[in-house]
Amino acid sequence: MSDQIKHECGVALLKLNKPLQYYIDKYQTATYALDKMYLMMEKMRNRGQDGSGIAVVKQNIHFGHDFIYRERSAASNSVQQIFQRAYSQFEKVDVQDRKNANVLLQDCDSFGSVYLGHLRYGTHGENSEKVCHPFYRKSSWLTRNLVLAGNFNLTNVKSLMSKLVELGQHPRQNTDTVLVLEKIGHFLDDEVQKLFDQYKGEGLENQEISDRIQKELQIEKILKRAVQGFDGGYHIAGVLGHGDAFVFRDPNGIRPSHYYSDDEVTIVASERPAIATTFNIDYNQINEIPPAHALILKNNQPHRLVEIQEPKPRLSCSFERIYFARGTDGDIYKERKMLGKLLAPIVFQKINSDFKNTVFSFIPNTSEIAYMGLIKGLEQIYRENIISSIGETDTKELVESRIREEKLIVKDAKLRTFITNDDSRNDLVSHVYDITYNSIIPNEDTICILDDSIVRGTTLKRSIINILSRLKPKKIVVVSSAPQIRYPDCYGIDMSRLGDLLVFRAAREILERTNQLDFLQTIYDKCVLEVAKDDNDQKNILQEFYAKFSDEELTTVSGELVTPEEANYEVELIFQTLENLAIACPNDRGDWYFSGNYATPGGNRVSNQSFINYFENNNRRAY
Repeated sequence: MSDQIKHECGVALLKLNKPLQYYIDKYQTATYALDKMYLMMEKMRNRGQDGSGIAVVKQNIHFGHDFIYRERSAASNSVQQIFQRAYSQFEKVDVQDRKNANVLLQDCDSFGSVYLGHLRYGTHGENSEKVCHPFYRKSSWLTRNLVLAGNFNLTNVKSLMSKLVELGQHPRQNTDTVLVLEKIGHFLDDEVQKLFDQYKGEGLENQEISDRIQKELQIEKILKRAVQGFDGGYHIAGVLGHGDAFVFRDPNGIRPSHYYSDDEVTIVASERPAIATTFNIDYNQINEIPPAHALILKNNQPHRLVEIQEPKPRLSCSFERIYFARGTDGDIYKERKMLGKLLAPIVFQKINSDFKNTVFSFIPNTSEIAYMGLIKGLEQIYRENIISSIGETDTKELVESRIREEKLIVKDAKLRTFITNDDSRNDLVSHVYDITYNSIIPNEDTICILDDSIVRGTTLKRSIINILSRLKPKKIVVVSSAPQIRYPDCYGIDMSRLGDLLVFRAAREILERTNQLDFLQTIYDKCVLEVAKDDNDQKNILQEFYAKFSDEELTTVSGELVTPEEANYEVELIFQTLENLAIACPNDRGDWYFSGNYATPGGNRVSNQSFINYFENNNRRAY
């Protein structure tokens, strides 16, 4: 993706299913679990650059010792930092004692039975250690302790917070993370207290009651009550103080969640390749946590999948398939290739079938797989043309001709924009990419370059197109493997401000050119009326706005907006179609940023509020 946007976080959970001494004896190391967590989180580093955190929960620990260890960091090398601290805990134990699980359990803080890790991409607000997951709700009662981490975004935090206050709570922060922590914590407290009162009435002693609560606590009952009213996308993992753990997923399956379990370990992660590679597991043995379900991990019991909400139509985030997830996932790899292949006929028409004078390339690195598919599709069209042209054209020329591919764009090391002057900063941004010089024929060749998506178009104009112009092309065609991004996201991607989106700016430009800017007032008035309604009754007024324009005119004007003012060459854009997206990604149809068809009612409200904010020149988030 040429435009840098922040997006979905990463979650990793590891529960050891055998006594701790087993792993020391079998793997000849006391850091088996920590090693695996480190590798798994490194494999998902693409999911979080703003911070990391890890929590370790001990079981059967003597009182007077901490039973939950936590490290968090917002440093640029946060994963390495938190694990360096965790590994350093082992140095406090004599080398010989590191072979003894009982000694380590008492003397090494980062040695335990359950590990919960998180990689953070902050889509809004501050970026500091205190906002990094896992979050921790403390108590001197084992069963009332709760550690939580997730990849989620709720659209209705304000209304849910009001309900928490009605329950008598006074949350310290007005964020969805604190909301989820306190809501689950409230019903956890309630369930523990009910069990305590029940067993007390049966005449049990306090210590015996505590042991019974740990065994009998039904986590699914807590979760069913806690998630009522949640509107958004979520993949949330939690661990209780005595070692029980859970992971649950939203009813539409918006956020990805995968797990594997055997007699040694139970593993949960946001991405399947992270599990498969770290633990050398057959890829096909890794399952998906079904939407609306929770994976319940009770101590000394087999794992269970429990439905905690009513499942809804599966609308998994299609941006996962296009861009976010690692391409090493076999299904995503195939889908990205198909996205590229389906673009081939459109590209062929746009270049006027002129393979001889067109050079193809891609913007690294996430678009490379789609680019492979595009080239495969073009090669097929090219062969068909050769067959139909034999007898009309010189055969030798046809056989020797090839689709011309070059590595035109390279991305330099990340340049830090610490410069405060706007002009200087923009100049710095324009040098994030560099080109391969003398790679095309000046003033003759067309450059056709593939990007996986075009969000704001800022980097495209200031950097990529600007720098490609140094090669003196006759024309530049930029191809997006994603459709036109028209609507704001509200489920965890940093696309909440409508005025930032290139295609929306193109629509406004069309209105201005045709003296129809009063149409903005009409849409604004409708949005104001709509947001006054209950979420379930709102419709997405922004869909009415876009209905005024054809795909073609939005594409044409978008191309004009990303063309540098001084350009003496033509720039054209090509966007994927929604129909092709559905063909390439048939099982993941969450395409609200393209279609406006949100997965939850709160999405319509966010879309309407986003337009209101734009019209009122209000830069706040719409949720």
